[in-house]
Amino acid sequence: MTSPFTRTLLLSILASCIGGCMVGPDYQRPSVSMPANWSEAASNDDTTSAVPLEWWKLYGDVQLDALVQRALSTNLDLQHADYRIREARAMLRENRSALWPAVNASASAERGQQSANAPGVSPFIQGGDLGSGASLQNLFQAGFDASWELDLFGGTRRSIEAARANAQSAAFERNAVALSLTAEVARTYVDLRNSQAQLALSMQSAANQRDALSLVRSRYLGGLATDVEVDAAEAQLHSSEATLPAWETLSKQAIHRLGVLTGQPPEALIGELAASRPLNDTPPAIAVGLPSDLLRRRPDLQRAERQLAAATARIGVATAELYPRFSFDASGGLASFSASSFFDPHSIIWSIGPSLTWPVFRGGQIKATIEVRDIQAQQALLAYRQAILTALEDVENALAAYHDEQRHHDALAATVTSSRQVFERTRAQYQGGLIDFRGVLDQQQRLLQAEGDLERSTAAEWSKLFALYKALGGGWDKSAPHADTTVSSAPGHG
Repeated sequence: MTSPFTRTLLLSILASCIGGCMVGPDYQRPSVSMPANWSEAASNDDTTSAVPLEWWKLYGDVQLDALVQRALSTNLDLQHADYRIREARAMLRENRSALWPAVNASASAERGQQSANAPGVSPFIQGGDLGSGASLQNLFQAGFDASWELDLFGGTRRSIEAARANAQSAAFERNAVALSLTAEVARTYVDLRNSQAQLALSMQSAANQRDALSLVRSRYLGGLATDVEVDAAEAQLHSSEATLPAWETLSKQAIHRLGVLTGQPPEALIGELAASRPLNDTPPAIAVGLPSDLLRRRPDLQRAERQLAAATARIGVATAELYPRFSFDASGGLASFSASSFFDPHSIIWSIGPSLTWPVFRGGQIKATIEVRDIQAQQALLAYRQAILTALEDVENALAAYHDEQRHHDALAATVTSSRQVFERTRAQYQGGLIDFRGVLDQQQRLLQAEGDLERSTAAEWSKLFALYKALGGGWDKSAPHADTTVSSAPGHG
């Protein structure tokens, strides 16, 4: 039986293991000063409402919605990020296991012979007649051994803390990949529809110019037009036809890109996306939230903050090496030279006892490691602050680009309206014989150029809006908690 003193000592050590101190700094989320408002926000930008969770649906195209959902399910980069999460969580479980005793079982049956000339050199030291010459012996053994290192100073718990932060960081990294993927699918889809619209516009331009060429040739045969006018009409037709292959190539490249983004061969979506669709108008107002919302919305900022937490915890892991390590070791089992007496009570063997190790001299290695971990934590803090500044810059730039494109689009829309009116009047004047056909060609070219510019501006407006949503961190719900990165606490975590 153990003495009261021994029992008290054991209970004290166990209490210290479960609720003891943890060396190293306790992590505190750094406070960050954020601007009150966006300097590039427009007067009609909504800073109170949240961006819809499925923000790409603002485009209003079921085909885009289906492509995004497919990409989120089958994209290979996203699957790679999922495996990184699984890896990080497995490493967390590996670190947790160090809090519990390690128990091993073993069993063996051996037969050996002692040396008559060197009786002390024997496979079996226990028992036997060592002086009787060479003899054969059997040895049967079975049992277990256990070892439990007590985490008195929190080194193991700090390693669990770091592993948990790494697992959360991996989850936020996955969210960042998903955000970038969604934005790229949406932008590529708009590029596809713009290329198809430009191709259709160029084909319509070529058709119009064929009609114009036919008209001017008829007038030439009637002596009402010159050969210069015929040549000019032919040159304009060839110029329009020369743009067709470039827009066809851009359309095919966009389809190929969407195929790869959805985890398929490049040509997989050709049949599905070959038919053109018109570009939709952008929404009149957008929700941008406040700068402080970025800390919750941008997964790269959340990832950087978790990396800082992991780096801080690793300081504690290194600091714990300065302190002694306590462990309990125990073993027990059965051993016998005869199988018939293997389960006899006299075959029982056991041992139990505590052990202590304490680094006395390592040439400054431990303190140097602590300094390295502290410097790494400072670097992680600077990286977090820099990530915040970069995020603010991204949003301000995206807001400026989007609103500038809005103004550009409005000006182009007015240009198209004016150009169409001028073209109609010029065509009427030509048909009335008041002007030559060169004036009609010039006005038609200006109208087609204006219409093409307006289509490109519409596509650019959507692309810049998608870039803005990406810079804002995608859609989110203010009433919802942080992203699903919760990892349950480890046993004994204080």
